[in-house]
Amino acid sequence: MSTLLTVRLTAGEKRILARRSRQAGMKKATFVRQLIRETPFDTAGDVLRDIERHFGDDRLRIARR
Repeated sequence: MSTLLTVRLTAGEKRILARRSRQAGMKKATFVRQLIRETPFDTAGDVLRDIERHFGDDRLRIARR
C-alpha cells in the first residue's frame, strides 16, 4: 500500500519552491521528496509529534492507495 500526500500551495509558495528546486539542481517533485525525507523518524511518537503541527492545515491531504 502506498500513501499519497497532496499539498496545495499559494502562488508565492510555488515561486519559492521553483526557485529553491532550481538552486538545488533538481525537479520540484524530487526536491519535495528530499525535504520530506530529511527528518528521520525513530518511533511512532516522533511521527505524531511532527504531524501535530500540521493538523487543520487545509492545504494538506493524505490518501492511502
